[in-house]
Amino acid sequence: MFYPLIRKVLFQFDPERAHELTFSQLRRISGTPLEFLIRQSLPNKPVSCMGLSFKNPLGLAAGLDKDGECIDALGAMGFGFIEVGTVTPRPQSGNEKPRLFRIIEAEGIINRMGFNNRGVDNLVENVKKSRFGGILGINIGKNKDTPVEQGKEDYLTCMEKVYPYAGYIAVNISSPNTPGLRSLQYGEALDDLLTAIKNRQAELQQQYQKYVPIAVKIAPDLSEQELVQVADSLLRHRIDGVIATNTTLDRSLVQGLNYCQQSGGLSGRPLQLRSTEVIRRLSQELSGRLPIIGVGGIDSLTAAREKIAAGATLVQIYSGFIFHGPTLIKRIVNNI
Repeated sequence: MFYPLIRKVLFQFDPERAHELTFSQLRRISGTPLEFLIRQSLPNKPVSCMGLSFKNPLGLAAGLDKDGECIDALGAMGFGFIEVGTVTPRPQSGNEKPRLFRIIEAEGIINRMGFNNRGVDNLVENVKKSRFGGILGINIGKNKDTPVEQGKEDYLTCMEKVYPYAGYIAVNISSPNTPGLRSLQYGEALDDLLTAIKNRQAELQQQYQKYVPIAVKIAPDLSEQELVQVADSLLRHRIDGVIATNTTLDRSLVQGLNYCQQSGGLSGRPLQLRSTEVIRRLSQELSGRLPIIGVGGIDSLTAAREKIAAGATLVQIYSGFIFHGPTLIKRIVNNI
């Protein structure tokens, strides 16, 4: 593959600019004879999870394709499932730039993007055009200017609009870049949100005669007691899955490196151990009653196997994909 050379060129640019350039090229070649440049033929490694059949256990984590612009191009690389978003009811520009930073020495990324997206209606139109044959997850959130106490209305709005088109819906209550969002992971706020979501799921199932599973994405920075409480809430409300984990606020493994003091969520290799610990603890608490999608620092076959050994049924990559390219997909899927 040419990715090491491509990465060398892209890493000369600001990370967000590099992302824009990459996506513009992916859109250009998708569905054309040039798609052979990114297409990978991989074996089927079917996995059942949340009542769905995944053609292999490796997915793309939310955040890379927020607006569902490159679903087919990314699918051609061999992902068993793709999670788009996070999307909000109304378009929003996100936080001020610069807001994306590479910590190259640690193969980490810090982002404080702030749910920049073109809104749920735009995402739905893009999804409608997609020909991706795998499972599509749609990750939903709330607008920054929606008060936290009214946040559940934003989630319900997004649910209603994406429900007919989603393989599963991921509820993001763990991004550190929307003020107050993580407070929805605790106590009464979480119970209130999950009650509303499950009620709406039942209504939409009746309307569309189709059951779309709900997964909740949690932070890696929860204490053990908080993790136990979250697991209890997910079980009580009969949520279909949990995605562990989002990015971390912890900087202990990147101290002294360029950009380490930038605010935002840290992803990539520095998150690897902590996310695996969360998965292992969750797995003990859930005892197989709820499947776990493991994400955080997967940069190799070994890292993917560690997540599965800790209790994950499916795994997702993001930062590892940025640093290692499509060959990482092939290496994991061929050998997992």
